[in-house]
Amino acid sequence: MISVWGGQTSRSLRVVWLLEEMGLSYRVRHVDMLAAEKDPAWLAINPGDFLPAIQDGDITMVESVAIMQYLMGRYGPTPLQPAPDDPTFPPYQQFLHMGEAGLATLIMVPLVSGFIAPAAERDNWGARWARECVERRRLLVRRQLANAPYMAGDSFTAADISVAYALRLAANHAGFTLTDAEQAYLDRTTARDGYKRAFDRSHEGL
Repeated sequence: MISVWGGQTSRSLRVVWLLEEMGLSYRVRHVDMLAAEKDPAWLAINPGDFLPAIQDGDITMVESVAIMQYLMGRYGPTPLQPAPDDPTFPPYQQFLHMGEAGLATLIMVPLVSGFIAPAAERDNWGARWARECVERRRLLVRRQLANAPYMAGDSFTAADISVAYALRLAANHAGFTLTDAEQAYLDRTTARDGYKRAFDRSHEGL
């Protein structure tokens, strides 16, 4: 069975959501990222000490988008991933990666600055720069939503799992205000049964 190492609000939600959408069996192993002493079993999985990670037999992987691609490649085909010759494949690929590289990673800078930095350092240059970068990249999300209900077109894909997680992180934890179109998109994606099950499973035992 696939084991997902994750936390309550971590990127492991992307992985669990994908697993639910694909109907694959898994278990969640919670990691307390704020613990003074880290679980040695966790550090053996990922000595870099960041979430998520999975174990699938002899395979251990980290990085949420890479894990998603691995799962779809190994256990697909799945409609969550268009074929390379499908016209929706280029926007799918772009937004699958933009959800992390262009959005969530940058969102973490003002988020962490706001929660952890000393009060005098929270509104720092780096946090402001990252926030401006996120705002510019959201223009691409909004442009796509002006033409289609999902990131790859008319159908929900793994790219939506990636982007929806980032928008939820931005709005709920980093002080970003979503536009009406972005909020409608987030409501549309998180209304899926797969998301609801993933959210509940990610919070089990907490």
